[in-house]
Amino acid sequence: MRTNINKLETQQKAPAARNFGLPHIILLLGLSILLGGEIYFGYRLHALSAEQEQIKEDYSMSNNITFGIFSVDQWRDRIAGVINPQVEDFAITVAQKKALRKQVEQQLHDLINKTIAEINKPQKSLGGKLKKLAFNSIVNADEIQSQVPSFAKTIIDKVNSPASQRRLKGIASGKLQQLEKQTYDSTSTANFEVTKYLYKKYHVSDPVAYNKEINSRLASIRTVTYNYAFAMLGCVAFAAVLWLLMRKYVHLHTILFIMSLLFAFVLLIVGVTASIIELDARISSLDFMLMGEKVAFQNQVLFFQSKSLFGVVKTLIRQSKPDAIVVGSLILLFVIILPVLRMTARGIHIISSKRFAENKIVRYLAFESSKWDMADVMVVGILMTYIGLNGILKSQLSGLNMHTGSLNIITENNTSLQPGYIIFLGYVVFAALLSYILKRITPHKTNK
Repeated sequence: MRTNINKLETQQKAPAARNFGLPHIILLLGLSILLGGEIYFGYRLHALSAEQEQIKEDYSMSNNITFGIFSVDQWRDRIAGVINPQVEDFAITVAQKKALRKQVEQQLHDLINKTIAEINKPQKSLGGKLKKLAFNSIVNADEIQSQVPSFAKTIIDKVNSPASQRRLKGIASGKLQQLEKQTYDSTSTANFEVTKYLYKKYHVSDPVAYNKEINSRLASIRTVTYNYAFAMLGCVAFAAVLWLLMRKYVHLHTILFIMSLLFAFVLLIVGVTASIIELDARISSLDFMLMGEKVAFQNQVLFFQSKSLFGVVKTLIRQSKPDAIVVGSLILLFVIILPVLRMTARGIHIISSKRFAENKIVRYLAFESSKWDMADVMVVGILMTYIGLNGILKSQLSGLNMHTGSLNIITENNTSLQPGYIIFLGYVVFAALLSYILKRITPHKTNK
């Protein structure tokens, strides 16, 4: 009986082997070229996604709020930049000279009146009475008061002389420099080293050129990355259309299905390794007026994080908390490992003899393990996470916005889904299509 079954299987396979002809070769070559294109696009997308993440990490590090608004050195430099020119350009105007002269005259009149009043108050001692008598005999109070304007003019002219102004500026500048030296920020050394390294890395020499270079690179990468993502999905869509065109050519289904599984593998690998979500919250502008001059901070990064699915898993597993490790392990098992096992089992089922195809493990993974595959759940979870985090950041940042006469704060929320999410979504849809197709084309019908 067993011998007859083996003979029957051999007879069934022989025609299939003999039927492998020119159509199979053409289909295999065409799909191989298409698969090669998908692999290339996926590789470039992955590389650009990693490059974009690195550039944004560099940018967030150099423009971090710790090195900006929260840096004592930055405040010192900006305030000194306002005050030092004010000191250097200091000069008394004609109106100020008149006002100052009136104040000096008033002070001199008050000083004379207080002195005379102090001397003329009742004296008890003989010496005090003699001093009072001598003062009133020699000093004419009205005459002294009449000389006050000339005294005031002499004082103002002396203060306004070039030599006096140079001494005053020197004293003020010296005090400012002393205060600057006494102001110390523990992040200044780190900020200097980071800035030096990043300027050398991006071949720039100042903050303006650095920001311009970063923004230019990010804009270029973003456009090209999405082009590669859509090109990958285009390759997969073409493979899906082939199923519709060749649904009646049963003898070509096996090659088409195996190649489709490879398309799905590429989607899964790129989808879990490329960045899927990016959180970016920053203060785009903070400015206020100080002594008639504008003091401003630009592009202060509050928070930045960019992660792929595999990156999330690694981060969770590396945590010291058991619950984080469990969650990371579950995501790894049900979102990455199980889909790989399911696609492998489908390939084994479609190309193997009935003995292997109907193996309990192979059949369970190929047809019955869908309830454990959480890739589709992860797609919804990522979307809900994005919506929730984006809403929270918008709400929190809107509370920081301020527009008054002296202070303006503008915040910016750049949180977004990344091309990795689109590719992962494409995998989920294509994998569901392959599950449906497998049930329709499987050559191993059972009574189960």
